[in-house]
Amino acid sequence: MTVTYRVQDQDDFAYGGADPCGLPPSLSIYADRPHLRADLSEDARAAGLRVTVVADVAALTQGEPRPLGDVVMVDCPTVDGAELAALARLDMRAAHAGARLIVSTSVAALDDVFGCLDQSEAQILVDPDRAQRVIALGHVLARFPSARLRELSEDERMLLMRLTEQVGQIAGRIDRLAPLEPGGAAMPLADPVAARGTERGTRVPLPDPRLVRRIIRHRQLRGRFFDAALFADPAWDMLLDLTAARAEETRVSVTSLCIASGVPPTTALRWIGQMVEQGLFVRVDDQADRRRAFIALSDRCADAMGRYFAETGLALQA
Repeated sequence: MTVTYRVQDQDDFAYGGADPCGLPPSLSIYADRPHLRADLSEDARAAGLRVTVVADVAALTQGEPRPLGDVVMVDCPTVDGAELAALARLDMRAAHAGARLIVSTSVAALDDVFGCLDQSEAQILVDPDRAQRVIALGHVLARFPSARLRELSEDERMLLMRLTEQVGQIAGRIDRLAPLEPGGAAMPLADPVAARGTERGTRVPLPDPRLVRRIIRHRQLRGRFFDAALFADPAWDMLLDLTAARAEETRVSVTSLCIASGVPPTTALRWIGQMVEQGLFVRVDDQADRRRAFIALSDRCADAMGRYFAETGLALQA
């Protein structure tokens, strides 16, 4: 039985944070677990959101599409075909309406859920705790100037700053490694025919994937003798994994890349999102199954990785 509560139907539509009446952003919650619905509602109200819809996940698949709030939170640790289709529709509607979508799921369902969400820049959380959901709300509410955001802890603030700054620095370094056009300007990140080489117009191949896999194994081996957190470097670990996969001509699922990152899946997804935004990674849809998607190096990033291995001489060790 679908459990649905409504508060002020007229407030359910997304308005992108520019409400003419000065009302705070509205939130729709879809979750099957009653205690989770209660926690989400409590935290959302504490953050200054208006909770306008609270329902179980089945409400997304039944009847006419419901009006969206400014923010939509969905909890779906397991998904069936109907729910995946509903998520895909919700993703498109959120993108069209400018609504912010937060979806929590499990590792087992991550690839399916990720494949459905490619339009709205949804935040995906994997087996999150309550604090991680609040942080996700914080990301969203930063886009609503009038929202009252719960004060982030110093650790949370430093984590978000570190992620954004580090990805920006990586993108800058790769930009400097990129080949130049005849006029001296760097080629655009998405250019599919960017030259691979230390000289303009030449191509430097990616290293032997056996070498890259050996480096990855050596990095993982440290965790057997030391606290793995001492060496946490998810961006580099993902770059290595995608470099090996590109050289092997294999595809990498988002779940596999999260595992390769060496950090919790929700953290890995934040890194992946930042790397995609900076043009270092690209999302590649599965042409055989539109519900699936993979992550790959951008051409520009692959060029930089080839140059790195060539410059360091590591490629000669294969």
